[in-house]
Amino acid sequence: MAKLEIRLRVFRFSVILMTVTVLGTVGFMIIEHWPITDAFYMTVITLSTVGFSEVRPLSPAGRLFTSALIVAGVAAVMYLFGAVSQYIISGELTGSLRARRMQQLIDKLKDHYIICGYGRVGRRAALDLIRRDRQCVVVDQDPDVVSPDDDELFFIGGDVTEDATLERAGIERAAGLVAVTGDDATNLFVTLSAHAMRPELHVVARVNDPANEAKLSRAGATHVVSPYAISGRRIAAQLLNPAVADFLDTVLHTENLELWLEECTIAEGSDLAKQTVAESQVRNRTGVNVLALRQASGGRLLSNPPPDMHLNAGDTLLALGTRDQLRDLARIAGDKITLSEA
Repeated sequence: MAKLEIRLRVFRFSVILMTVTVLGTVGFMIIEHWPITDAFYMTVITLSTVGFSEVRPLSPAGRLFTSALIVAGVAAVMYLFGAVSQYIISGELTGSLRARRMQQLIDKLKDHYIICGYGRVGRRAALDLIRRDRQCVVVDQDPDVVSPDDDELFFIGGDVTEDATLERAGIERAAGLVAVTGDDATNLFVTLSAHAMRPELHVVARVNDPANEAKLSRAGATHVVSPYAISGRRIAAQLLNPAVADFLDTVLHTENLELWLEECTIAEGSDLAKQTVAESQVRNRTGVNVLALRQASGGRLLSNPPPDMHLNAGDTLLALGTRDQLRDLARIAGDKITLSEA
């Protein structure tokens, strides 16, 4: 039963109860010739069935009227009880309470990731994020896509293209958003809404038709990903360079592994800022291997940065190492997010 229907039934009960009360008061005034206060009091104790004695002795006609009044009152109460019982049995009340508790938990989240669309791609993204100890809020119109027993995920049911839904998901406090529905137009709307609400937010959007990739980028997507293109490249790499593909897959997707591939951003005031790659001696100080670098000014990811290249605040290092080594790198770089997760 929908919330609107239960509210309608409660409203009907209120109207019926008020009508019966008025009719009962008027009836006692006419039949027994009582004053309005006595008639109203007799009506209330009759409808409530509290068992108080009559205000005054009743005539035979008064007893018949009182009996009819009791039947009307009990019928009205049973009508309301039936509506509430059906509401509870149908699960609407339980679902409402669960959604309210879920919203309270989401309101406390910070630096979480919002996943818009929980199909096969969205589910895989959520599992990988959770495996890396990230908190995820799933947004989908289908309330059954997430199991109630899955306590590692936060869920909001609603239209992913609406700003109000993204606000409920905590977009103002989120670290990133993933638009991975199966429809490019929906992903485009989500990207536009997210970019308008948080222009600096990191947004990854799925694209099915390569012709829409440029549109998603212009809409504000930080990265546009095609599952089909990635699958094709992975298949080709597995055929041509199986050892390399297996190594990367192991590093990126195996939980109990000594080596990890992580990003680390150089913060303002870090020892690494204003030094060259050679002067920083990252390898000697931490043991990690810096595989690539992306400058704060943007541009392509530069693999194997030259020794004379200067490091600046905001530059991102792509490093390979153990957890302890990556934690040491995050400490000297001043990257608090990587430090807390390494």
